Amino acid sequence: MKHPAIEMYEYHFWANTVIIERLKELPLEIYHQETNSGFSSIAKVLSHIYQVDYAWFEIMKGMSMKEAMSDAFQKDEKLEVKAIEDMEAGYLELSEQNKAFLNQLDDIEKKLVVDNPYAGILETSISESVLHIVTHGSYHRGNIATMLRQLGQTSVMQDYGLYLYAKQKK
Repeated sequence: MKHPAIEMYEYHFWANTVIIERLKELPLEIYHQETNSGFSSIAKVLSHIYQVDYAWFEIMKGMSMKEAMSDAFQKDEKLEVKAIEDMEAGYLELSEQNKAFLNQLDDIEKKLVVDNPYAGILETSISESVLHIVTHGSYHRGNIATMLRQLGQTSVMQDYGLYLYAKQKK
């Protein structure tokens, strides 16, 4: 049986794919259009989700949080100016690497000590870190849905229940 954290990461991948597909259906300018929200554009939100995924998986592999965040911020700056198709390709590549990492783990409950420059020391596990990534992504996909409404567009459902139905149909 698959570990629940791995199943949740697969949901996270699916939900990001669903929102990216919706964004590709919209007029091109929507993706980079400025909004009056927590992020100034949908492109910045999506690149932020990518950035956090990247950083936390690097942390799980042993990189310090400071170094992982620095690497992720450098990638983020490049991604937010690209087209949605480029973001999609980058996200697909990152997700495949992350899934491969998770599936080769001997111990997903392995303990991590994270030294967060803003919050201090956190003792956690790989599985808890994966759940953080998933809930972080869900939160920001909600931001995207709100931004789309502000721009006169509709979002798309991507909740866990719908993922279960989609998975069942495969």
